[in-house]
Amino acid sequence: MTQEKTALGKGLDIGTVNLVAAQQDDGGKTIVRKQRNAFIDIPVDPYQKNMLTRLKVPYVIQGTKMYVLGDAAFELANVLNRNTRRPMREGMLSPKESDALPVMKLLIENILGKARAEGEPCFFSVPGEPIDSTLNVVYHRDVFESVLKGFGYVPTHINEGHAVVIAELADEEFTGIGISCGGGMFNVCVSYKSMPALAFSTSRGGDWIDTNVSNVLGIKSARATLIKEKGVDVALPNNREEEAIGIYYRNLINYTITIIKERFESSEGMPTFPEPVALVCSGGTAMIGGFQKLVEEELRKINFPIPIKDVRIAKDPLNAVARGCLLMAMSEQG
Repeated sequence: MTQEKTALGKGLDIGTVNLVAAQQDDGGKTIVRKQRNAFIDIPVDPYQKNMLTRLKVPYVIQGTKMYVLGDAAFELANVLNRNTRRPMREGMLSPKESDALPVMKLLIENILGKARAEGEPCFFSVPGEPIDSTLNVVYHRDVFESVLKGFGYVPTHINEGHAVVIAELADEEFTGIGISCGGGMFNVCVSYKSMPALAFSTSRGGDWIDTNVSNVLGIKSARATLIKEKGVDVALPNNREEEAIGIYYRNLINYTITIIKERFESSEGMPTFPEPVALVCSGGTAMIGGFQKLVEEELRKINFPIPIKDVRIAKDPLNAVARGCLLMAMSEQG
């Protein structure tokens, strides 16, 4: 029996909250690996080391520092009533975290691995240029391009919103609006026949919600995140905490839709959409209960310039960007 050739090409979603890698195995099945993009530092001593080893908590020691990485760091932070340290802020490498890059290299290598063959293509997500901050993506993009080259890949970047379109709108000939609703940013792409007509990001995302809920309720941001992830329906809040989360979700959605409208109307050379198009949202921030309903309600409030056929949540919201990156990488192999 002839063994099937491994389908080369990998996709990597470099998110503020989660890192997600996607590849196909020898049988053509898509394999997705993800890790929370967070860490927490703890004292280096024999007791702590033995305790973490016994509990099978992943950690690394670098010099005089010991780090708990990924999902385990988030769980430990809530037990200790601390906030996790975050390698990324507002969708890009955090300038406030000196340990950000070495930690992210470890996390990425853990889920992506080294290239399986020399020059294996890897498409990785980058934010669109933010329209409401002075940050730019150049340093962030080039740093991760260098990291992936070090792992043996030929890297190519793709806008997060565009990756959502590639993953979700094949049946619509890749025409529509893709929004990657992340922790640090919302990334938007208006696409016509797979070509980005408009792409940008805003500096508000899930972290913006958590920070504001934390401020008005006097709780840790990590606590606000935990409440969201336990299963809130923002359309049907049950208590003060859930009500605050719903208020900031609605504000964030209205803000994003209003900016899409303004950018589309003020930009030259925008395509004309003769038929209504789909608006598809992906990302962890879009996974909360009632999100789709809020988007539909806010769309009805404004005279949106693009005819919308329907609002959808991606079939696999947390992994859609990585899957779009994977599809692009595999297309490089012909």
